[in-house]
Amino acid sequence: MNPFATAALGLSATALLAGGALYAGMWPTSQIYGHTWIAGDDPSEVALTYDDGPSPDNTPALLELLAQHNVHATFFLIGEHVRRYPQLARRIAEEGHSIGNHTMTHPNLFRSSSATTHRELADCQRLIADTTGVTPRLFRPPFGARNPATLRVARAMHLEPVMWNVTAKDWQPLSVEAIIANIDRDVGRNQRKGRGSNILLHDASHLDTPQKLASRANTLAATAELLMRPGLRFIAL
Repeated sequence: MNPFATAALGLSATALLAGGALYAGMWPTSQIYGHTWIAGDDPSEVALTYDDGPSPDNTPALLELLAQHNVHATFFLIGEHVRRYPQLARRIAEEGHSIGNHTMTHPNLFRSSSATTHRELADCQRLIADTTGVTPRLFRPPFGARNPATLRVARAMHLEPVMWNVTAKDWQPLSVEAIIANIDRDVGRNQRKGRGSNILLHDASHLDTPQKLASRANTLAATAELLMRPGLRFIAL
């Protein structure tokens, strides 16, 4: 075989392997590296899940909105943000919402060692429990990024890995209408397949600092619109 052709085939195979690994470790509904919980089988069931909090600029208003509709959600909290805003973490727990472990500092676990993953989860787990009195049973990997060791470490700590099947993309500078359109597209697909929906939303950013907090006003407005929809049953995980 022509040596250039052989080299090209080798590069193609490498690219395919790299692409497959990326899909396995980053695509939210992939189960290649191990089972993760996505959603139930009731197409009317919707789980509102909020990542990266708590945030003093967004979380209080979100909690008030959910309380107005008597709806409970699931909050995947970053340990460093819990440390900064313990009163908000306690309020989330006191108002009956589910709390999940979103690691201490929001690293990309796809590239992390087992030791790093364990430290990130253990430190966050301990801080949430000490702050709120609640020991999380759920874990969402930052960016959805995981490898087989990520899931083994989580399960050894009695944490259930949770992903999502509705991507609002509200971390981008999108309008309320665009966020709703993203949600409607994925919820509609899930309903056609007879599946429930697990919506990835954000009440903060992993880049938040005390000096600069991301606004999630459009996420709150999109949430308010969703809560008015008939025929949906909102659940906490």
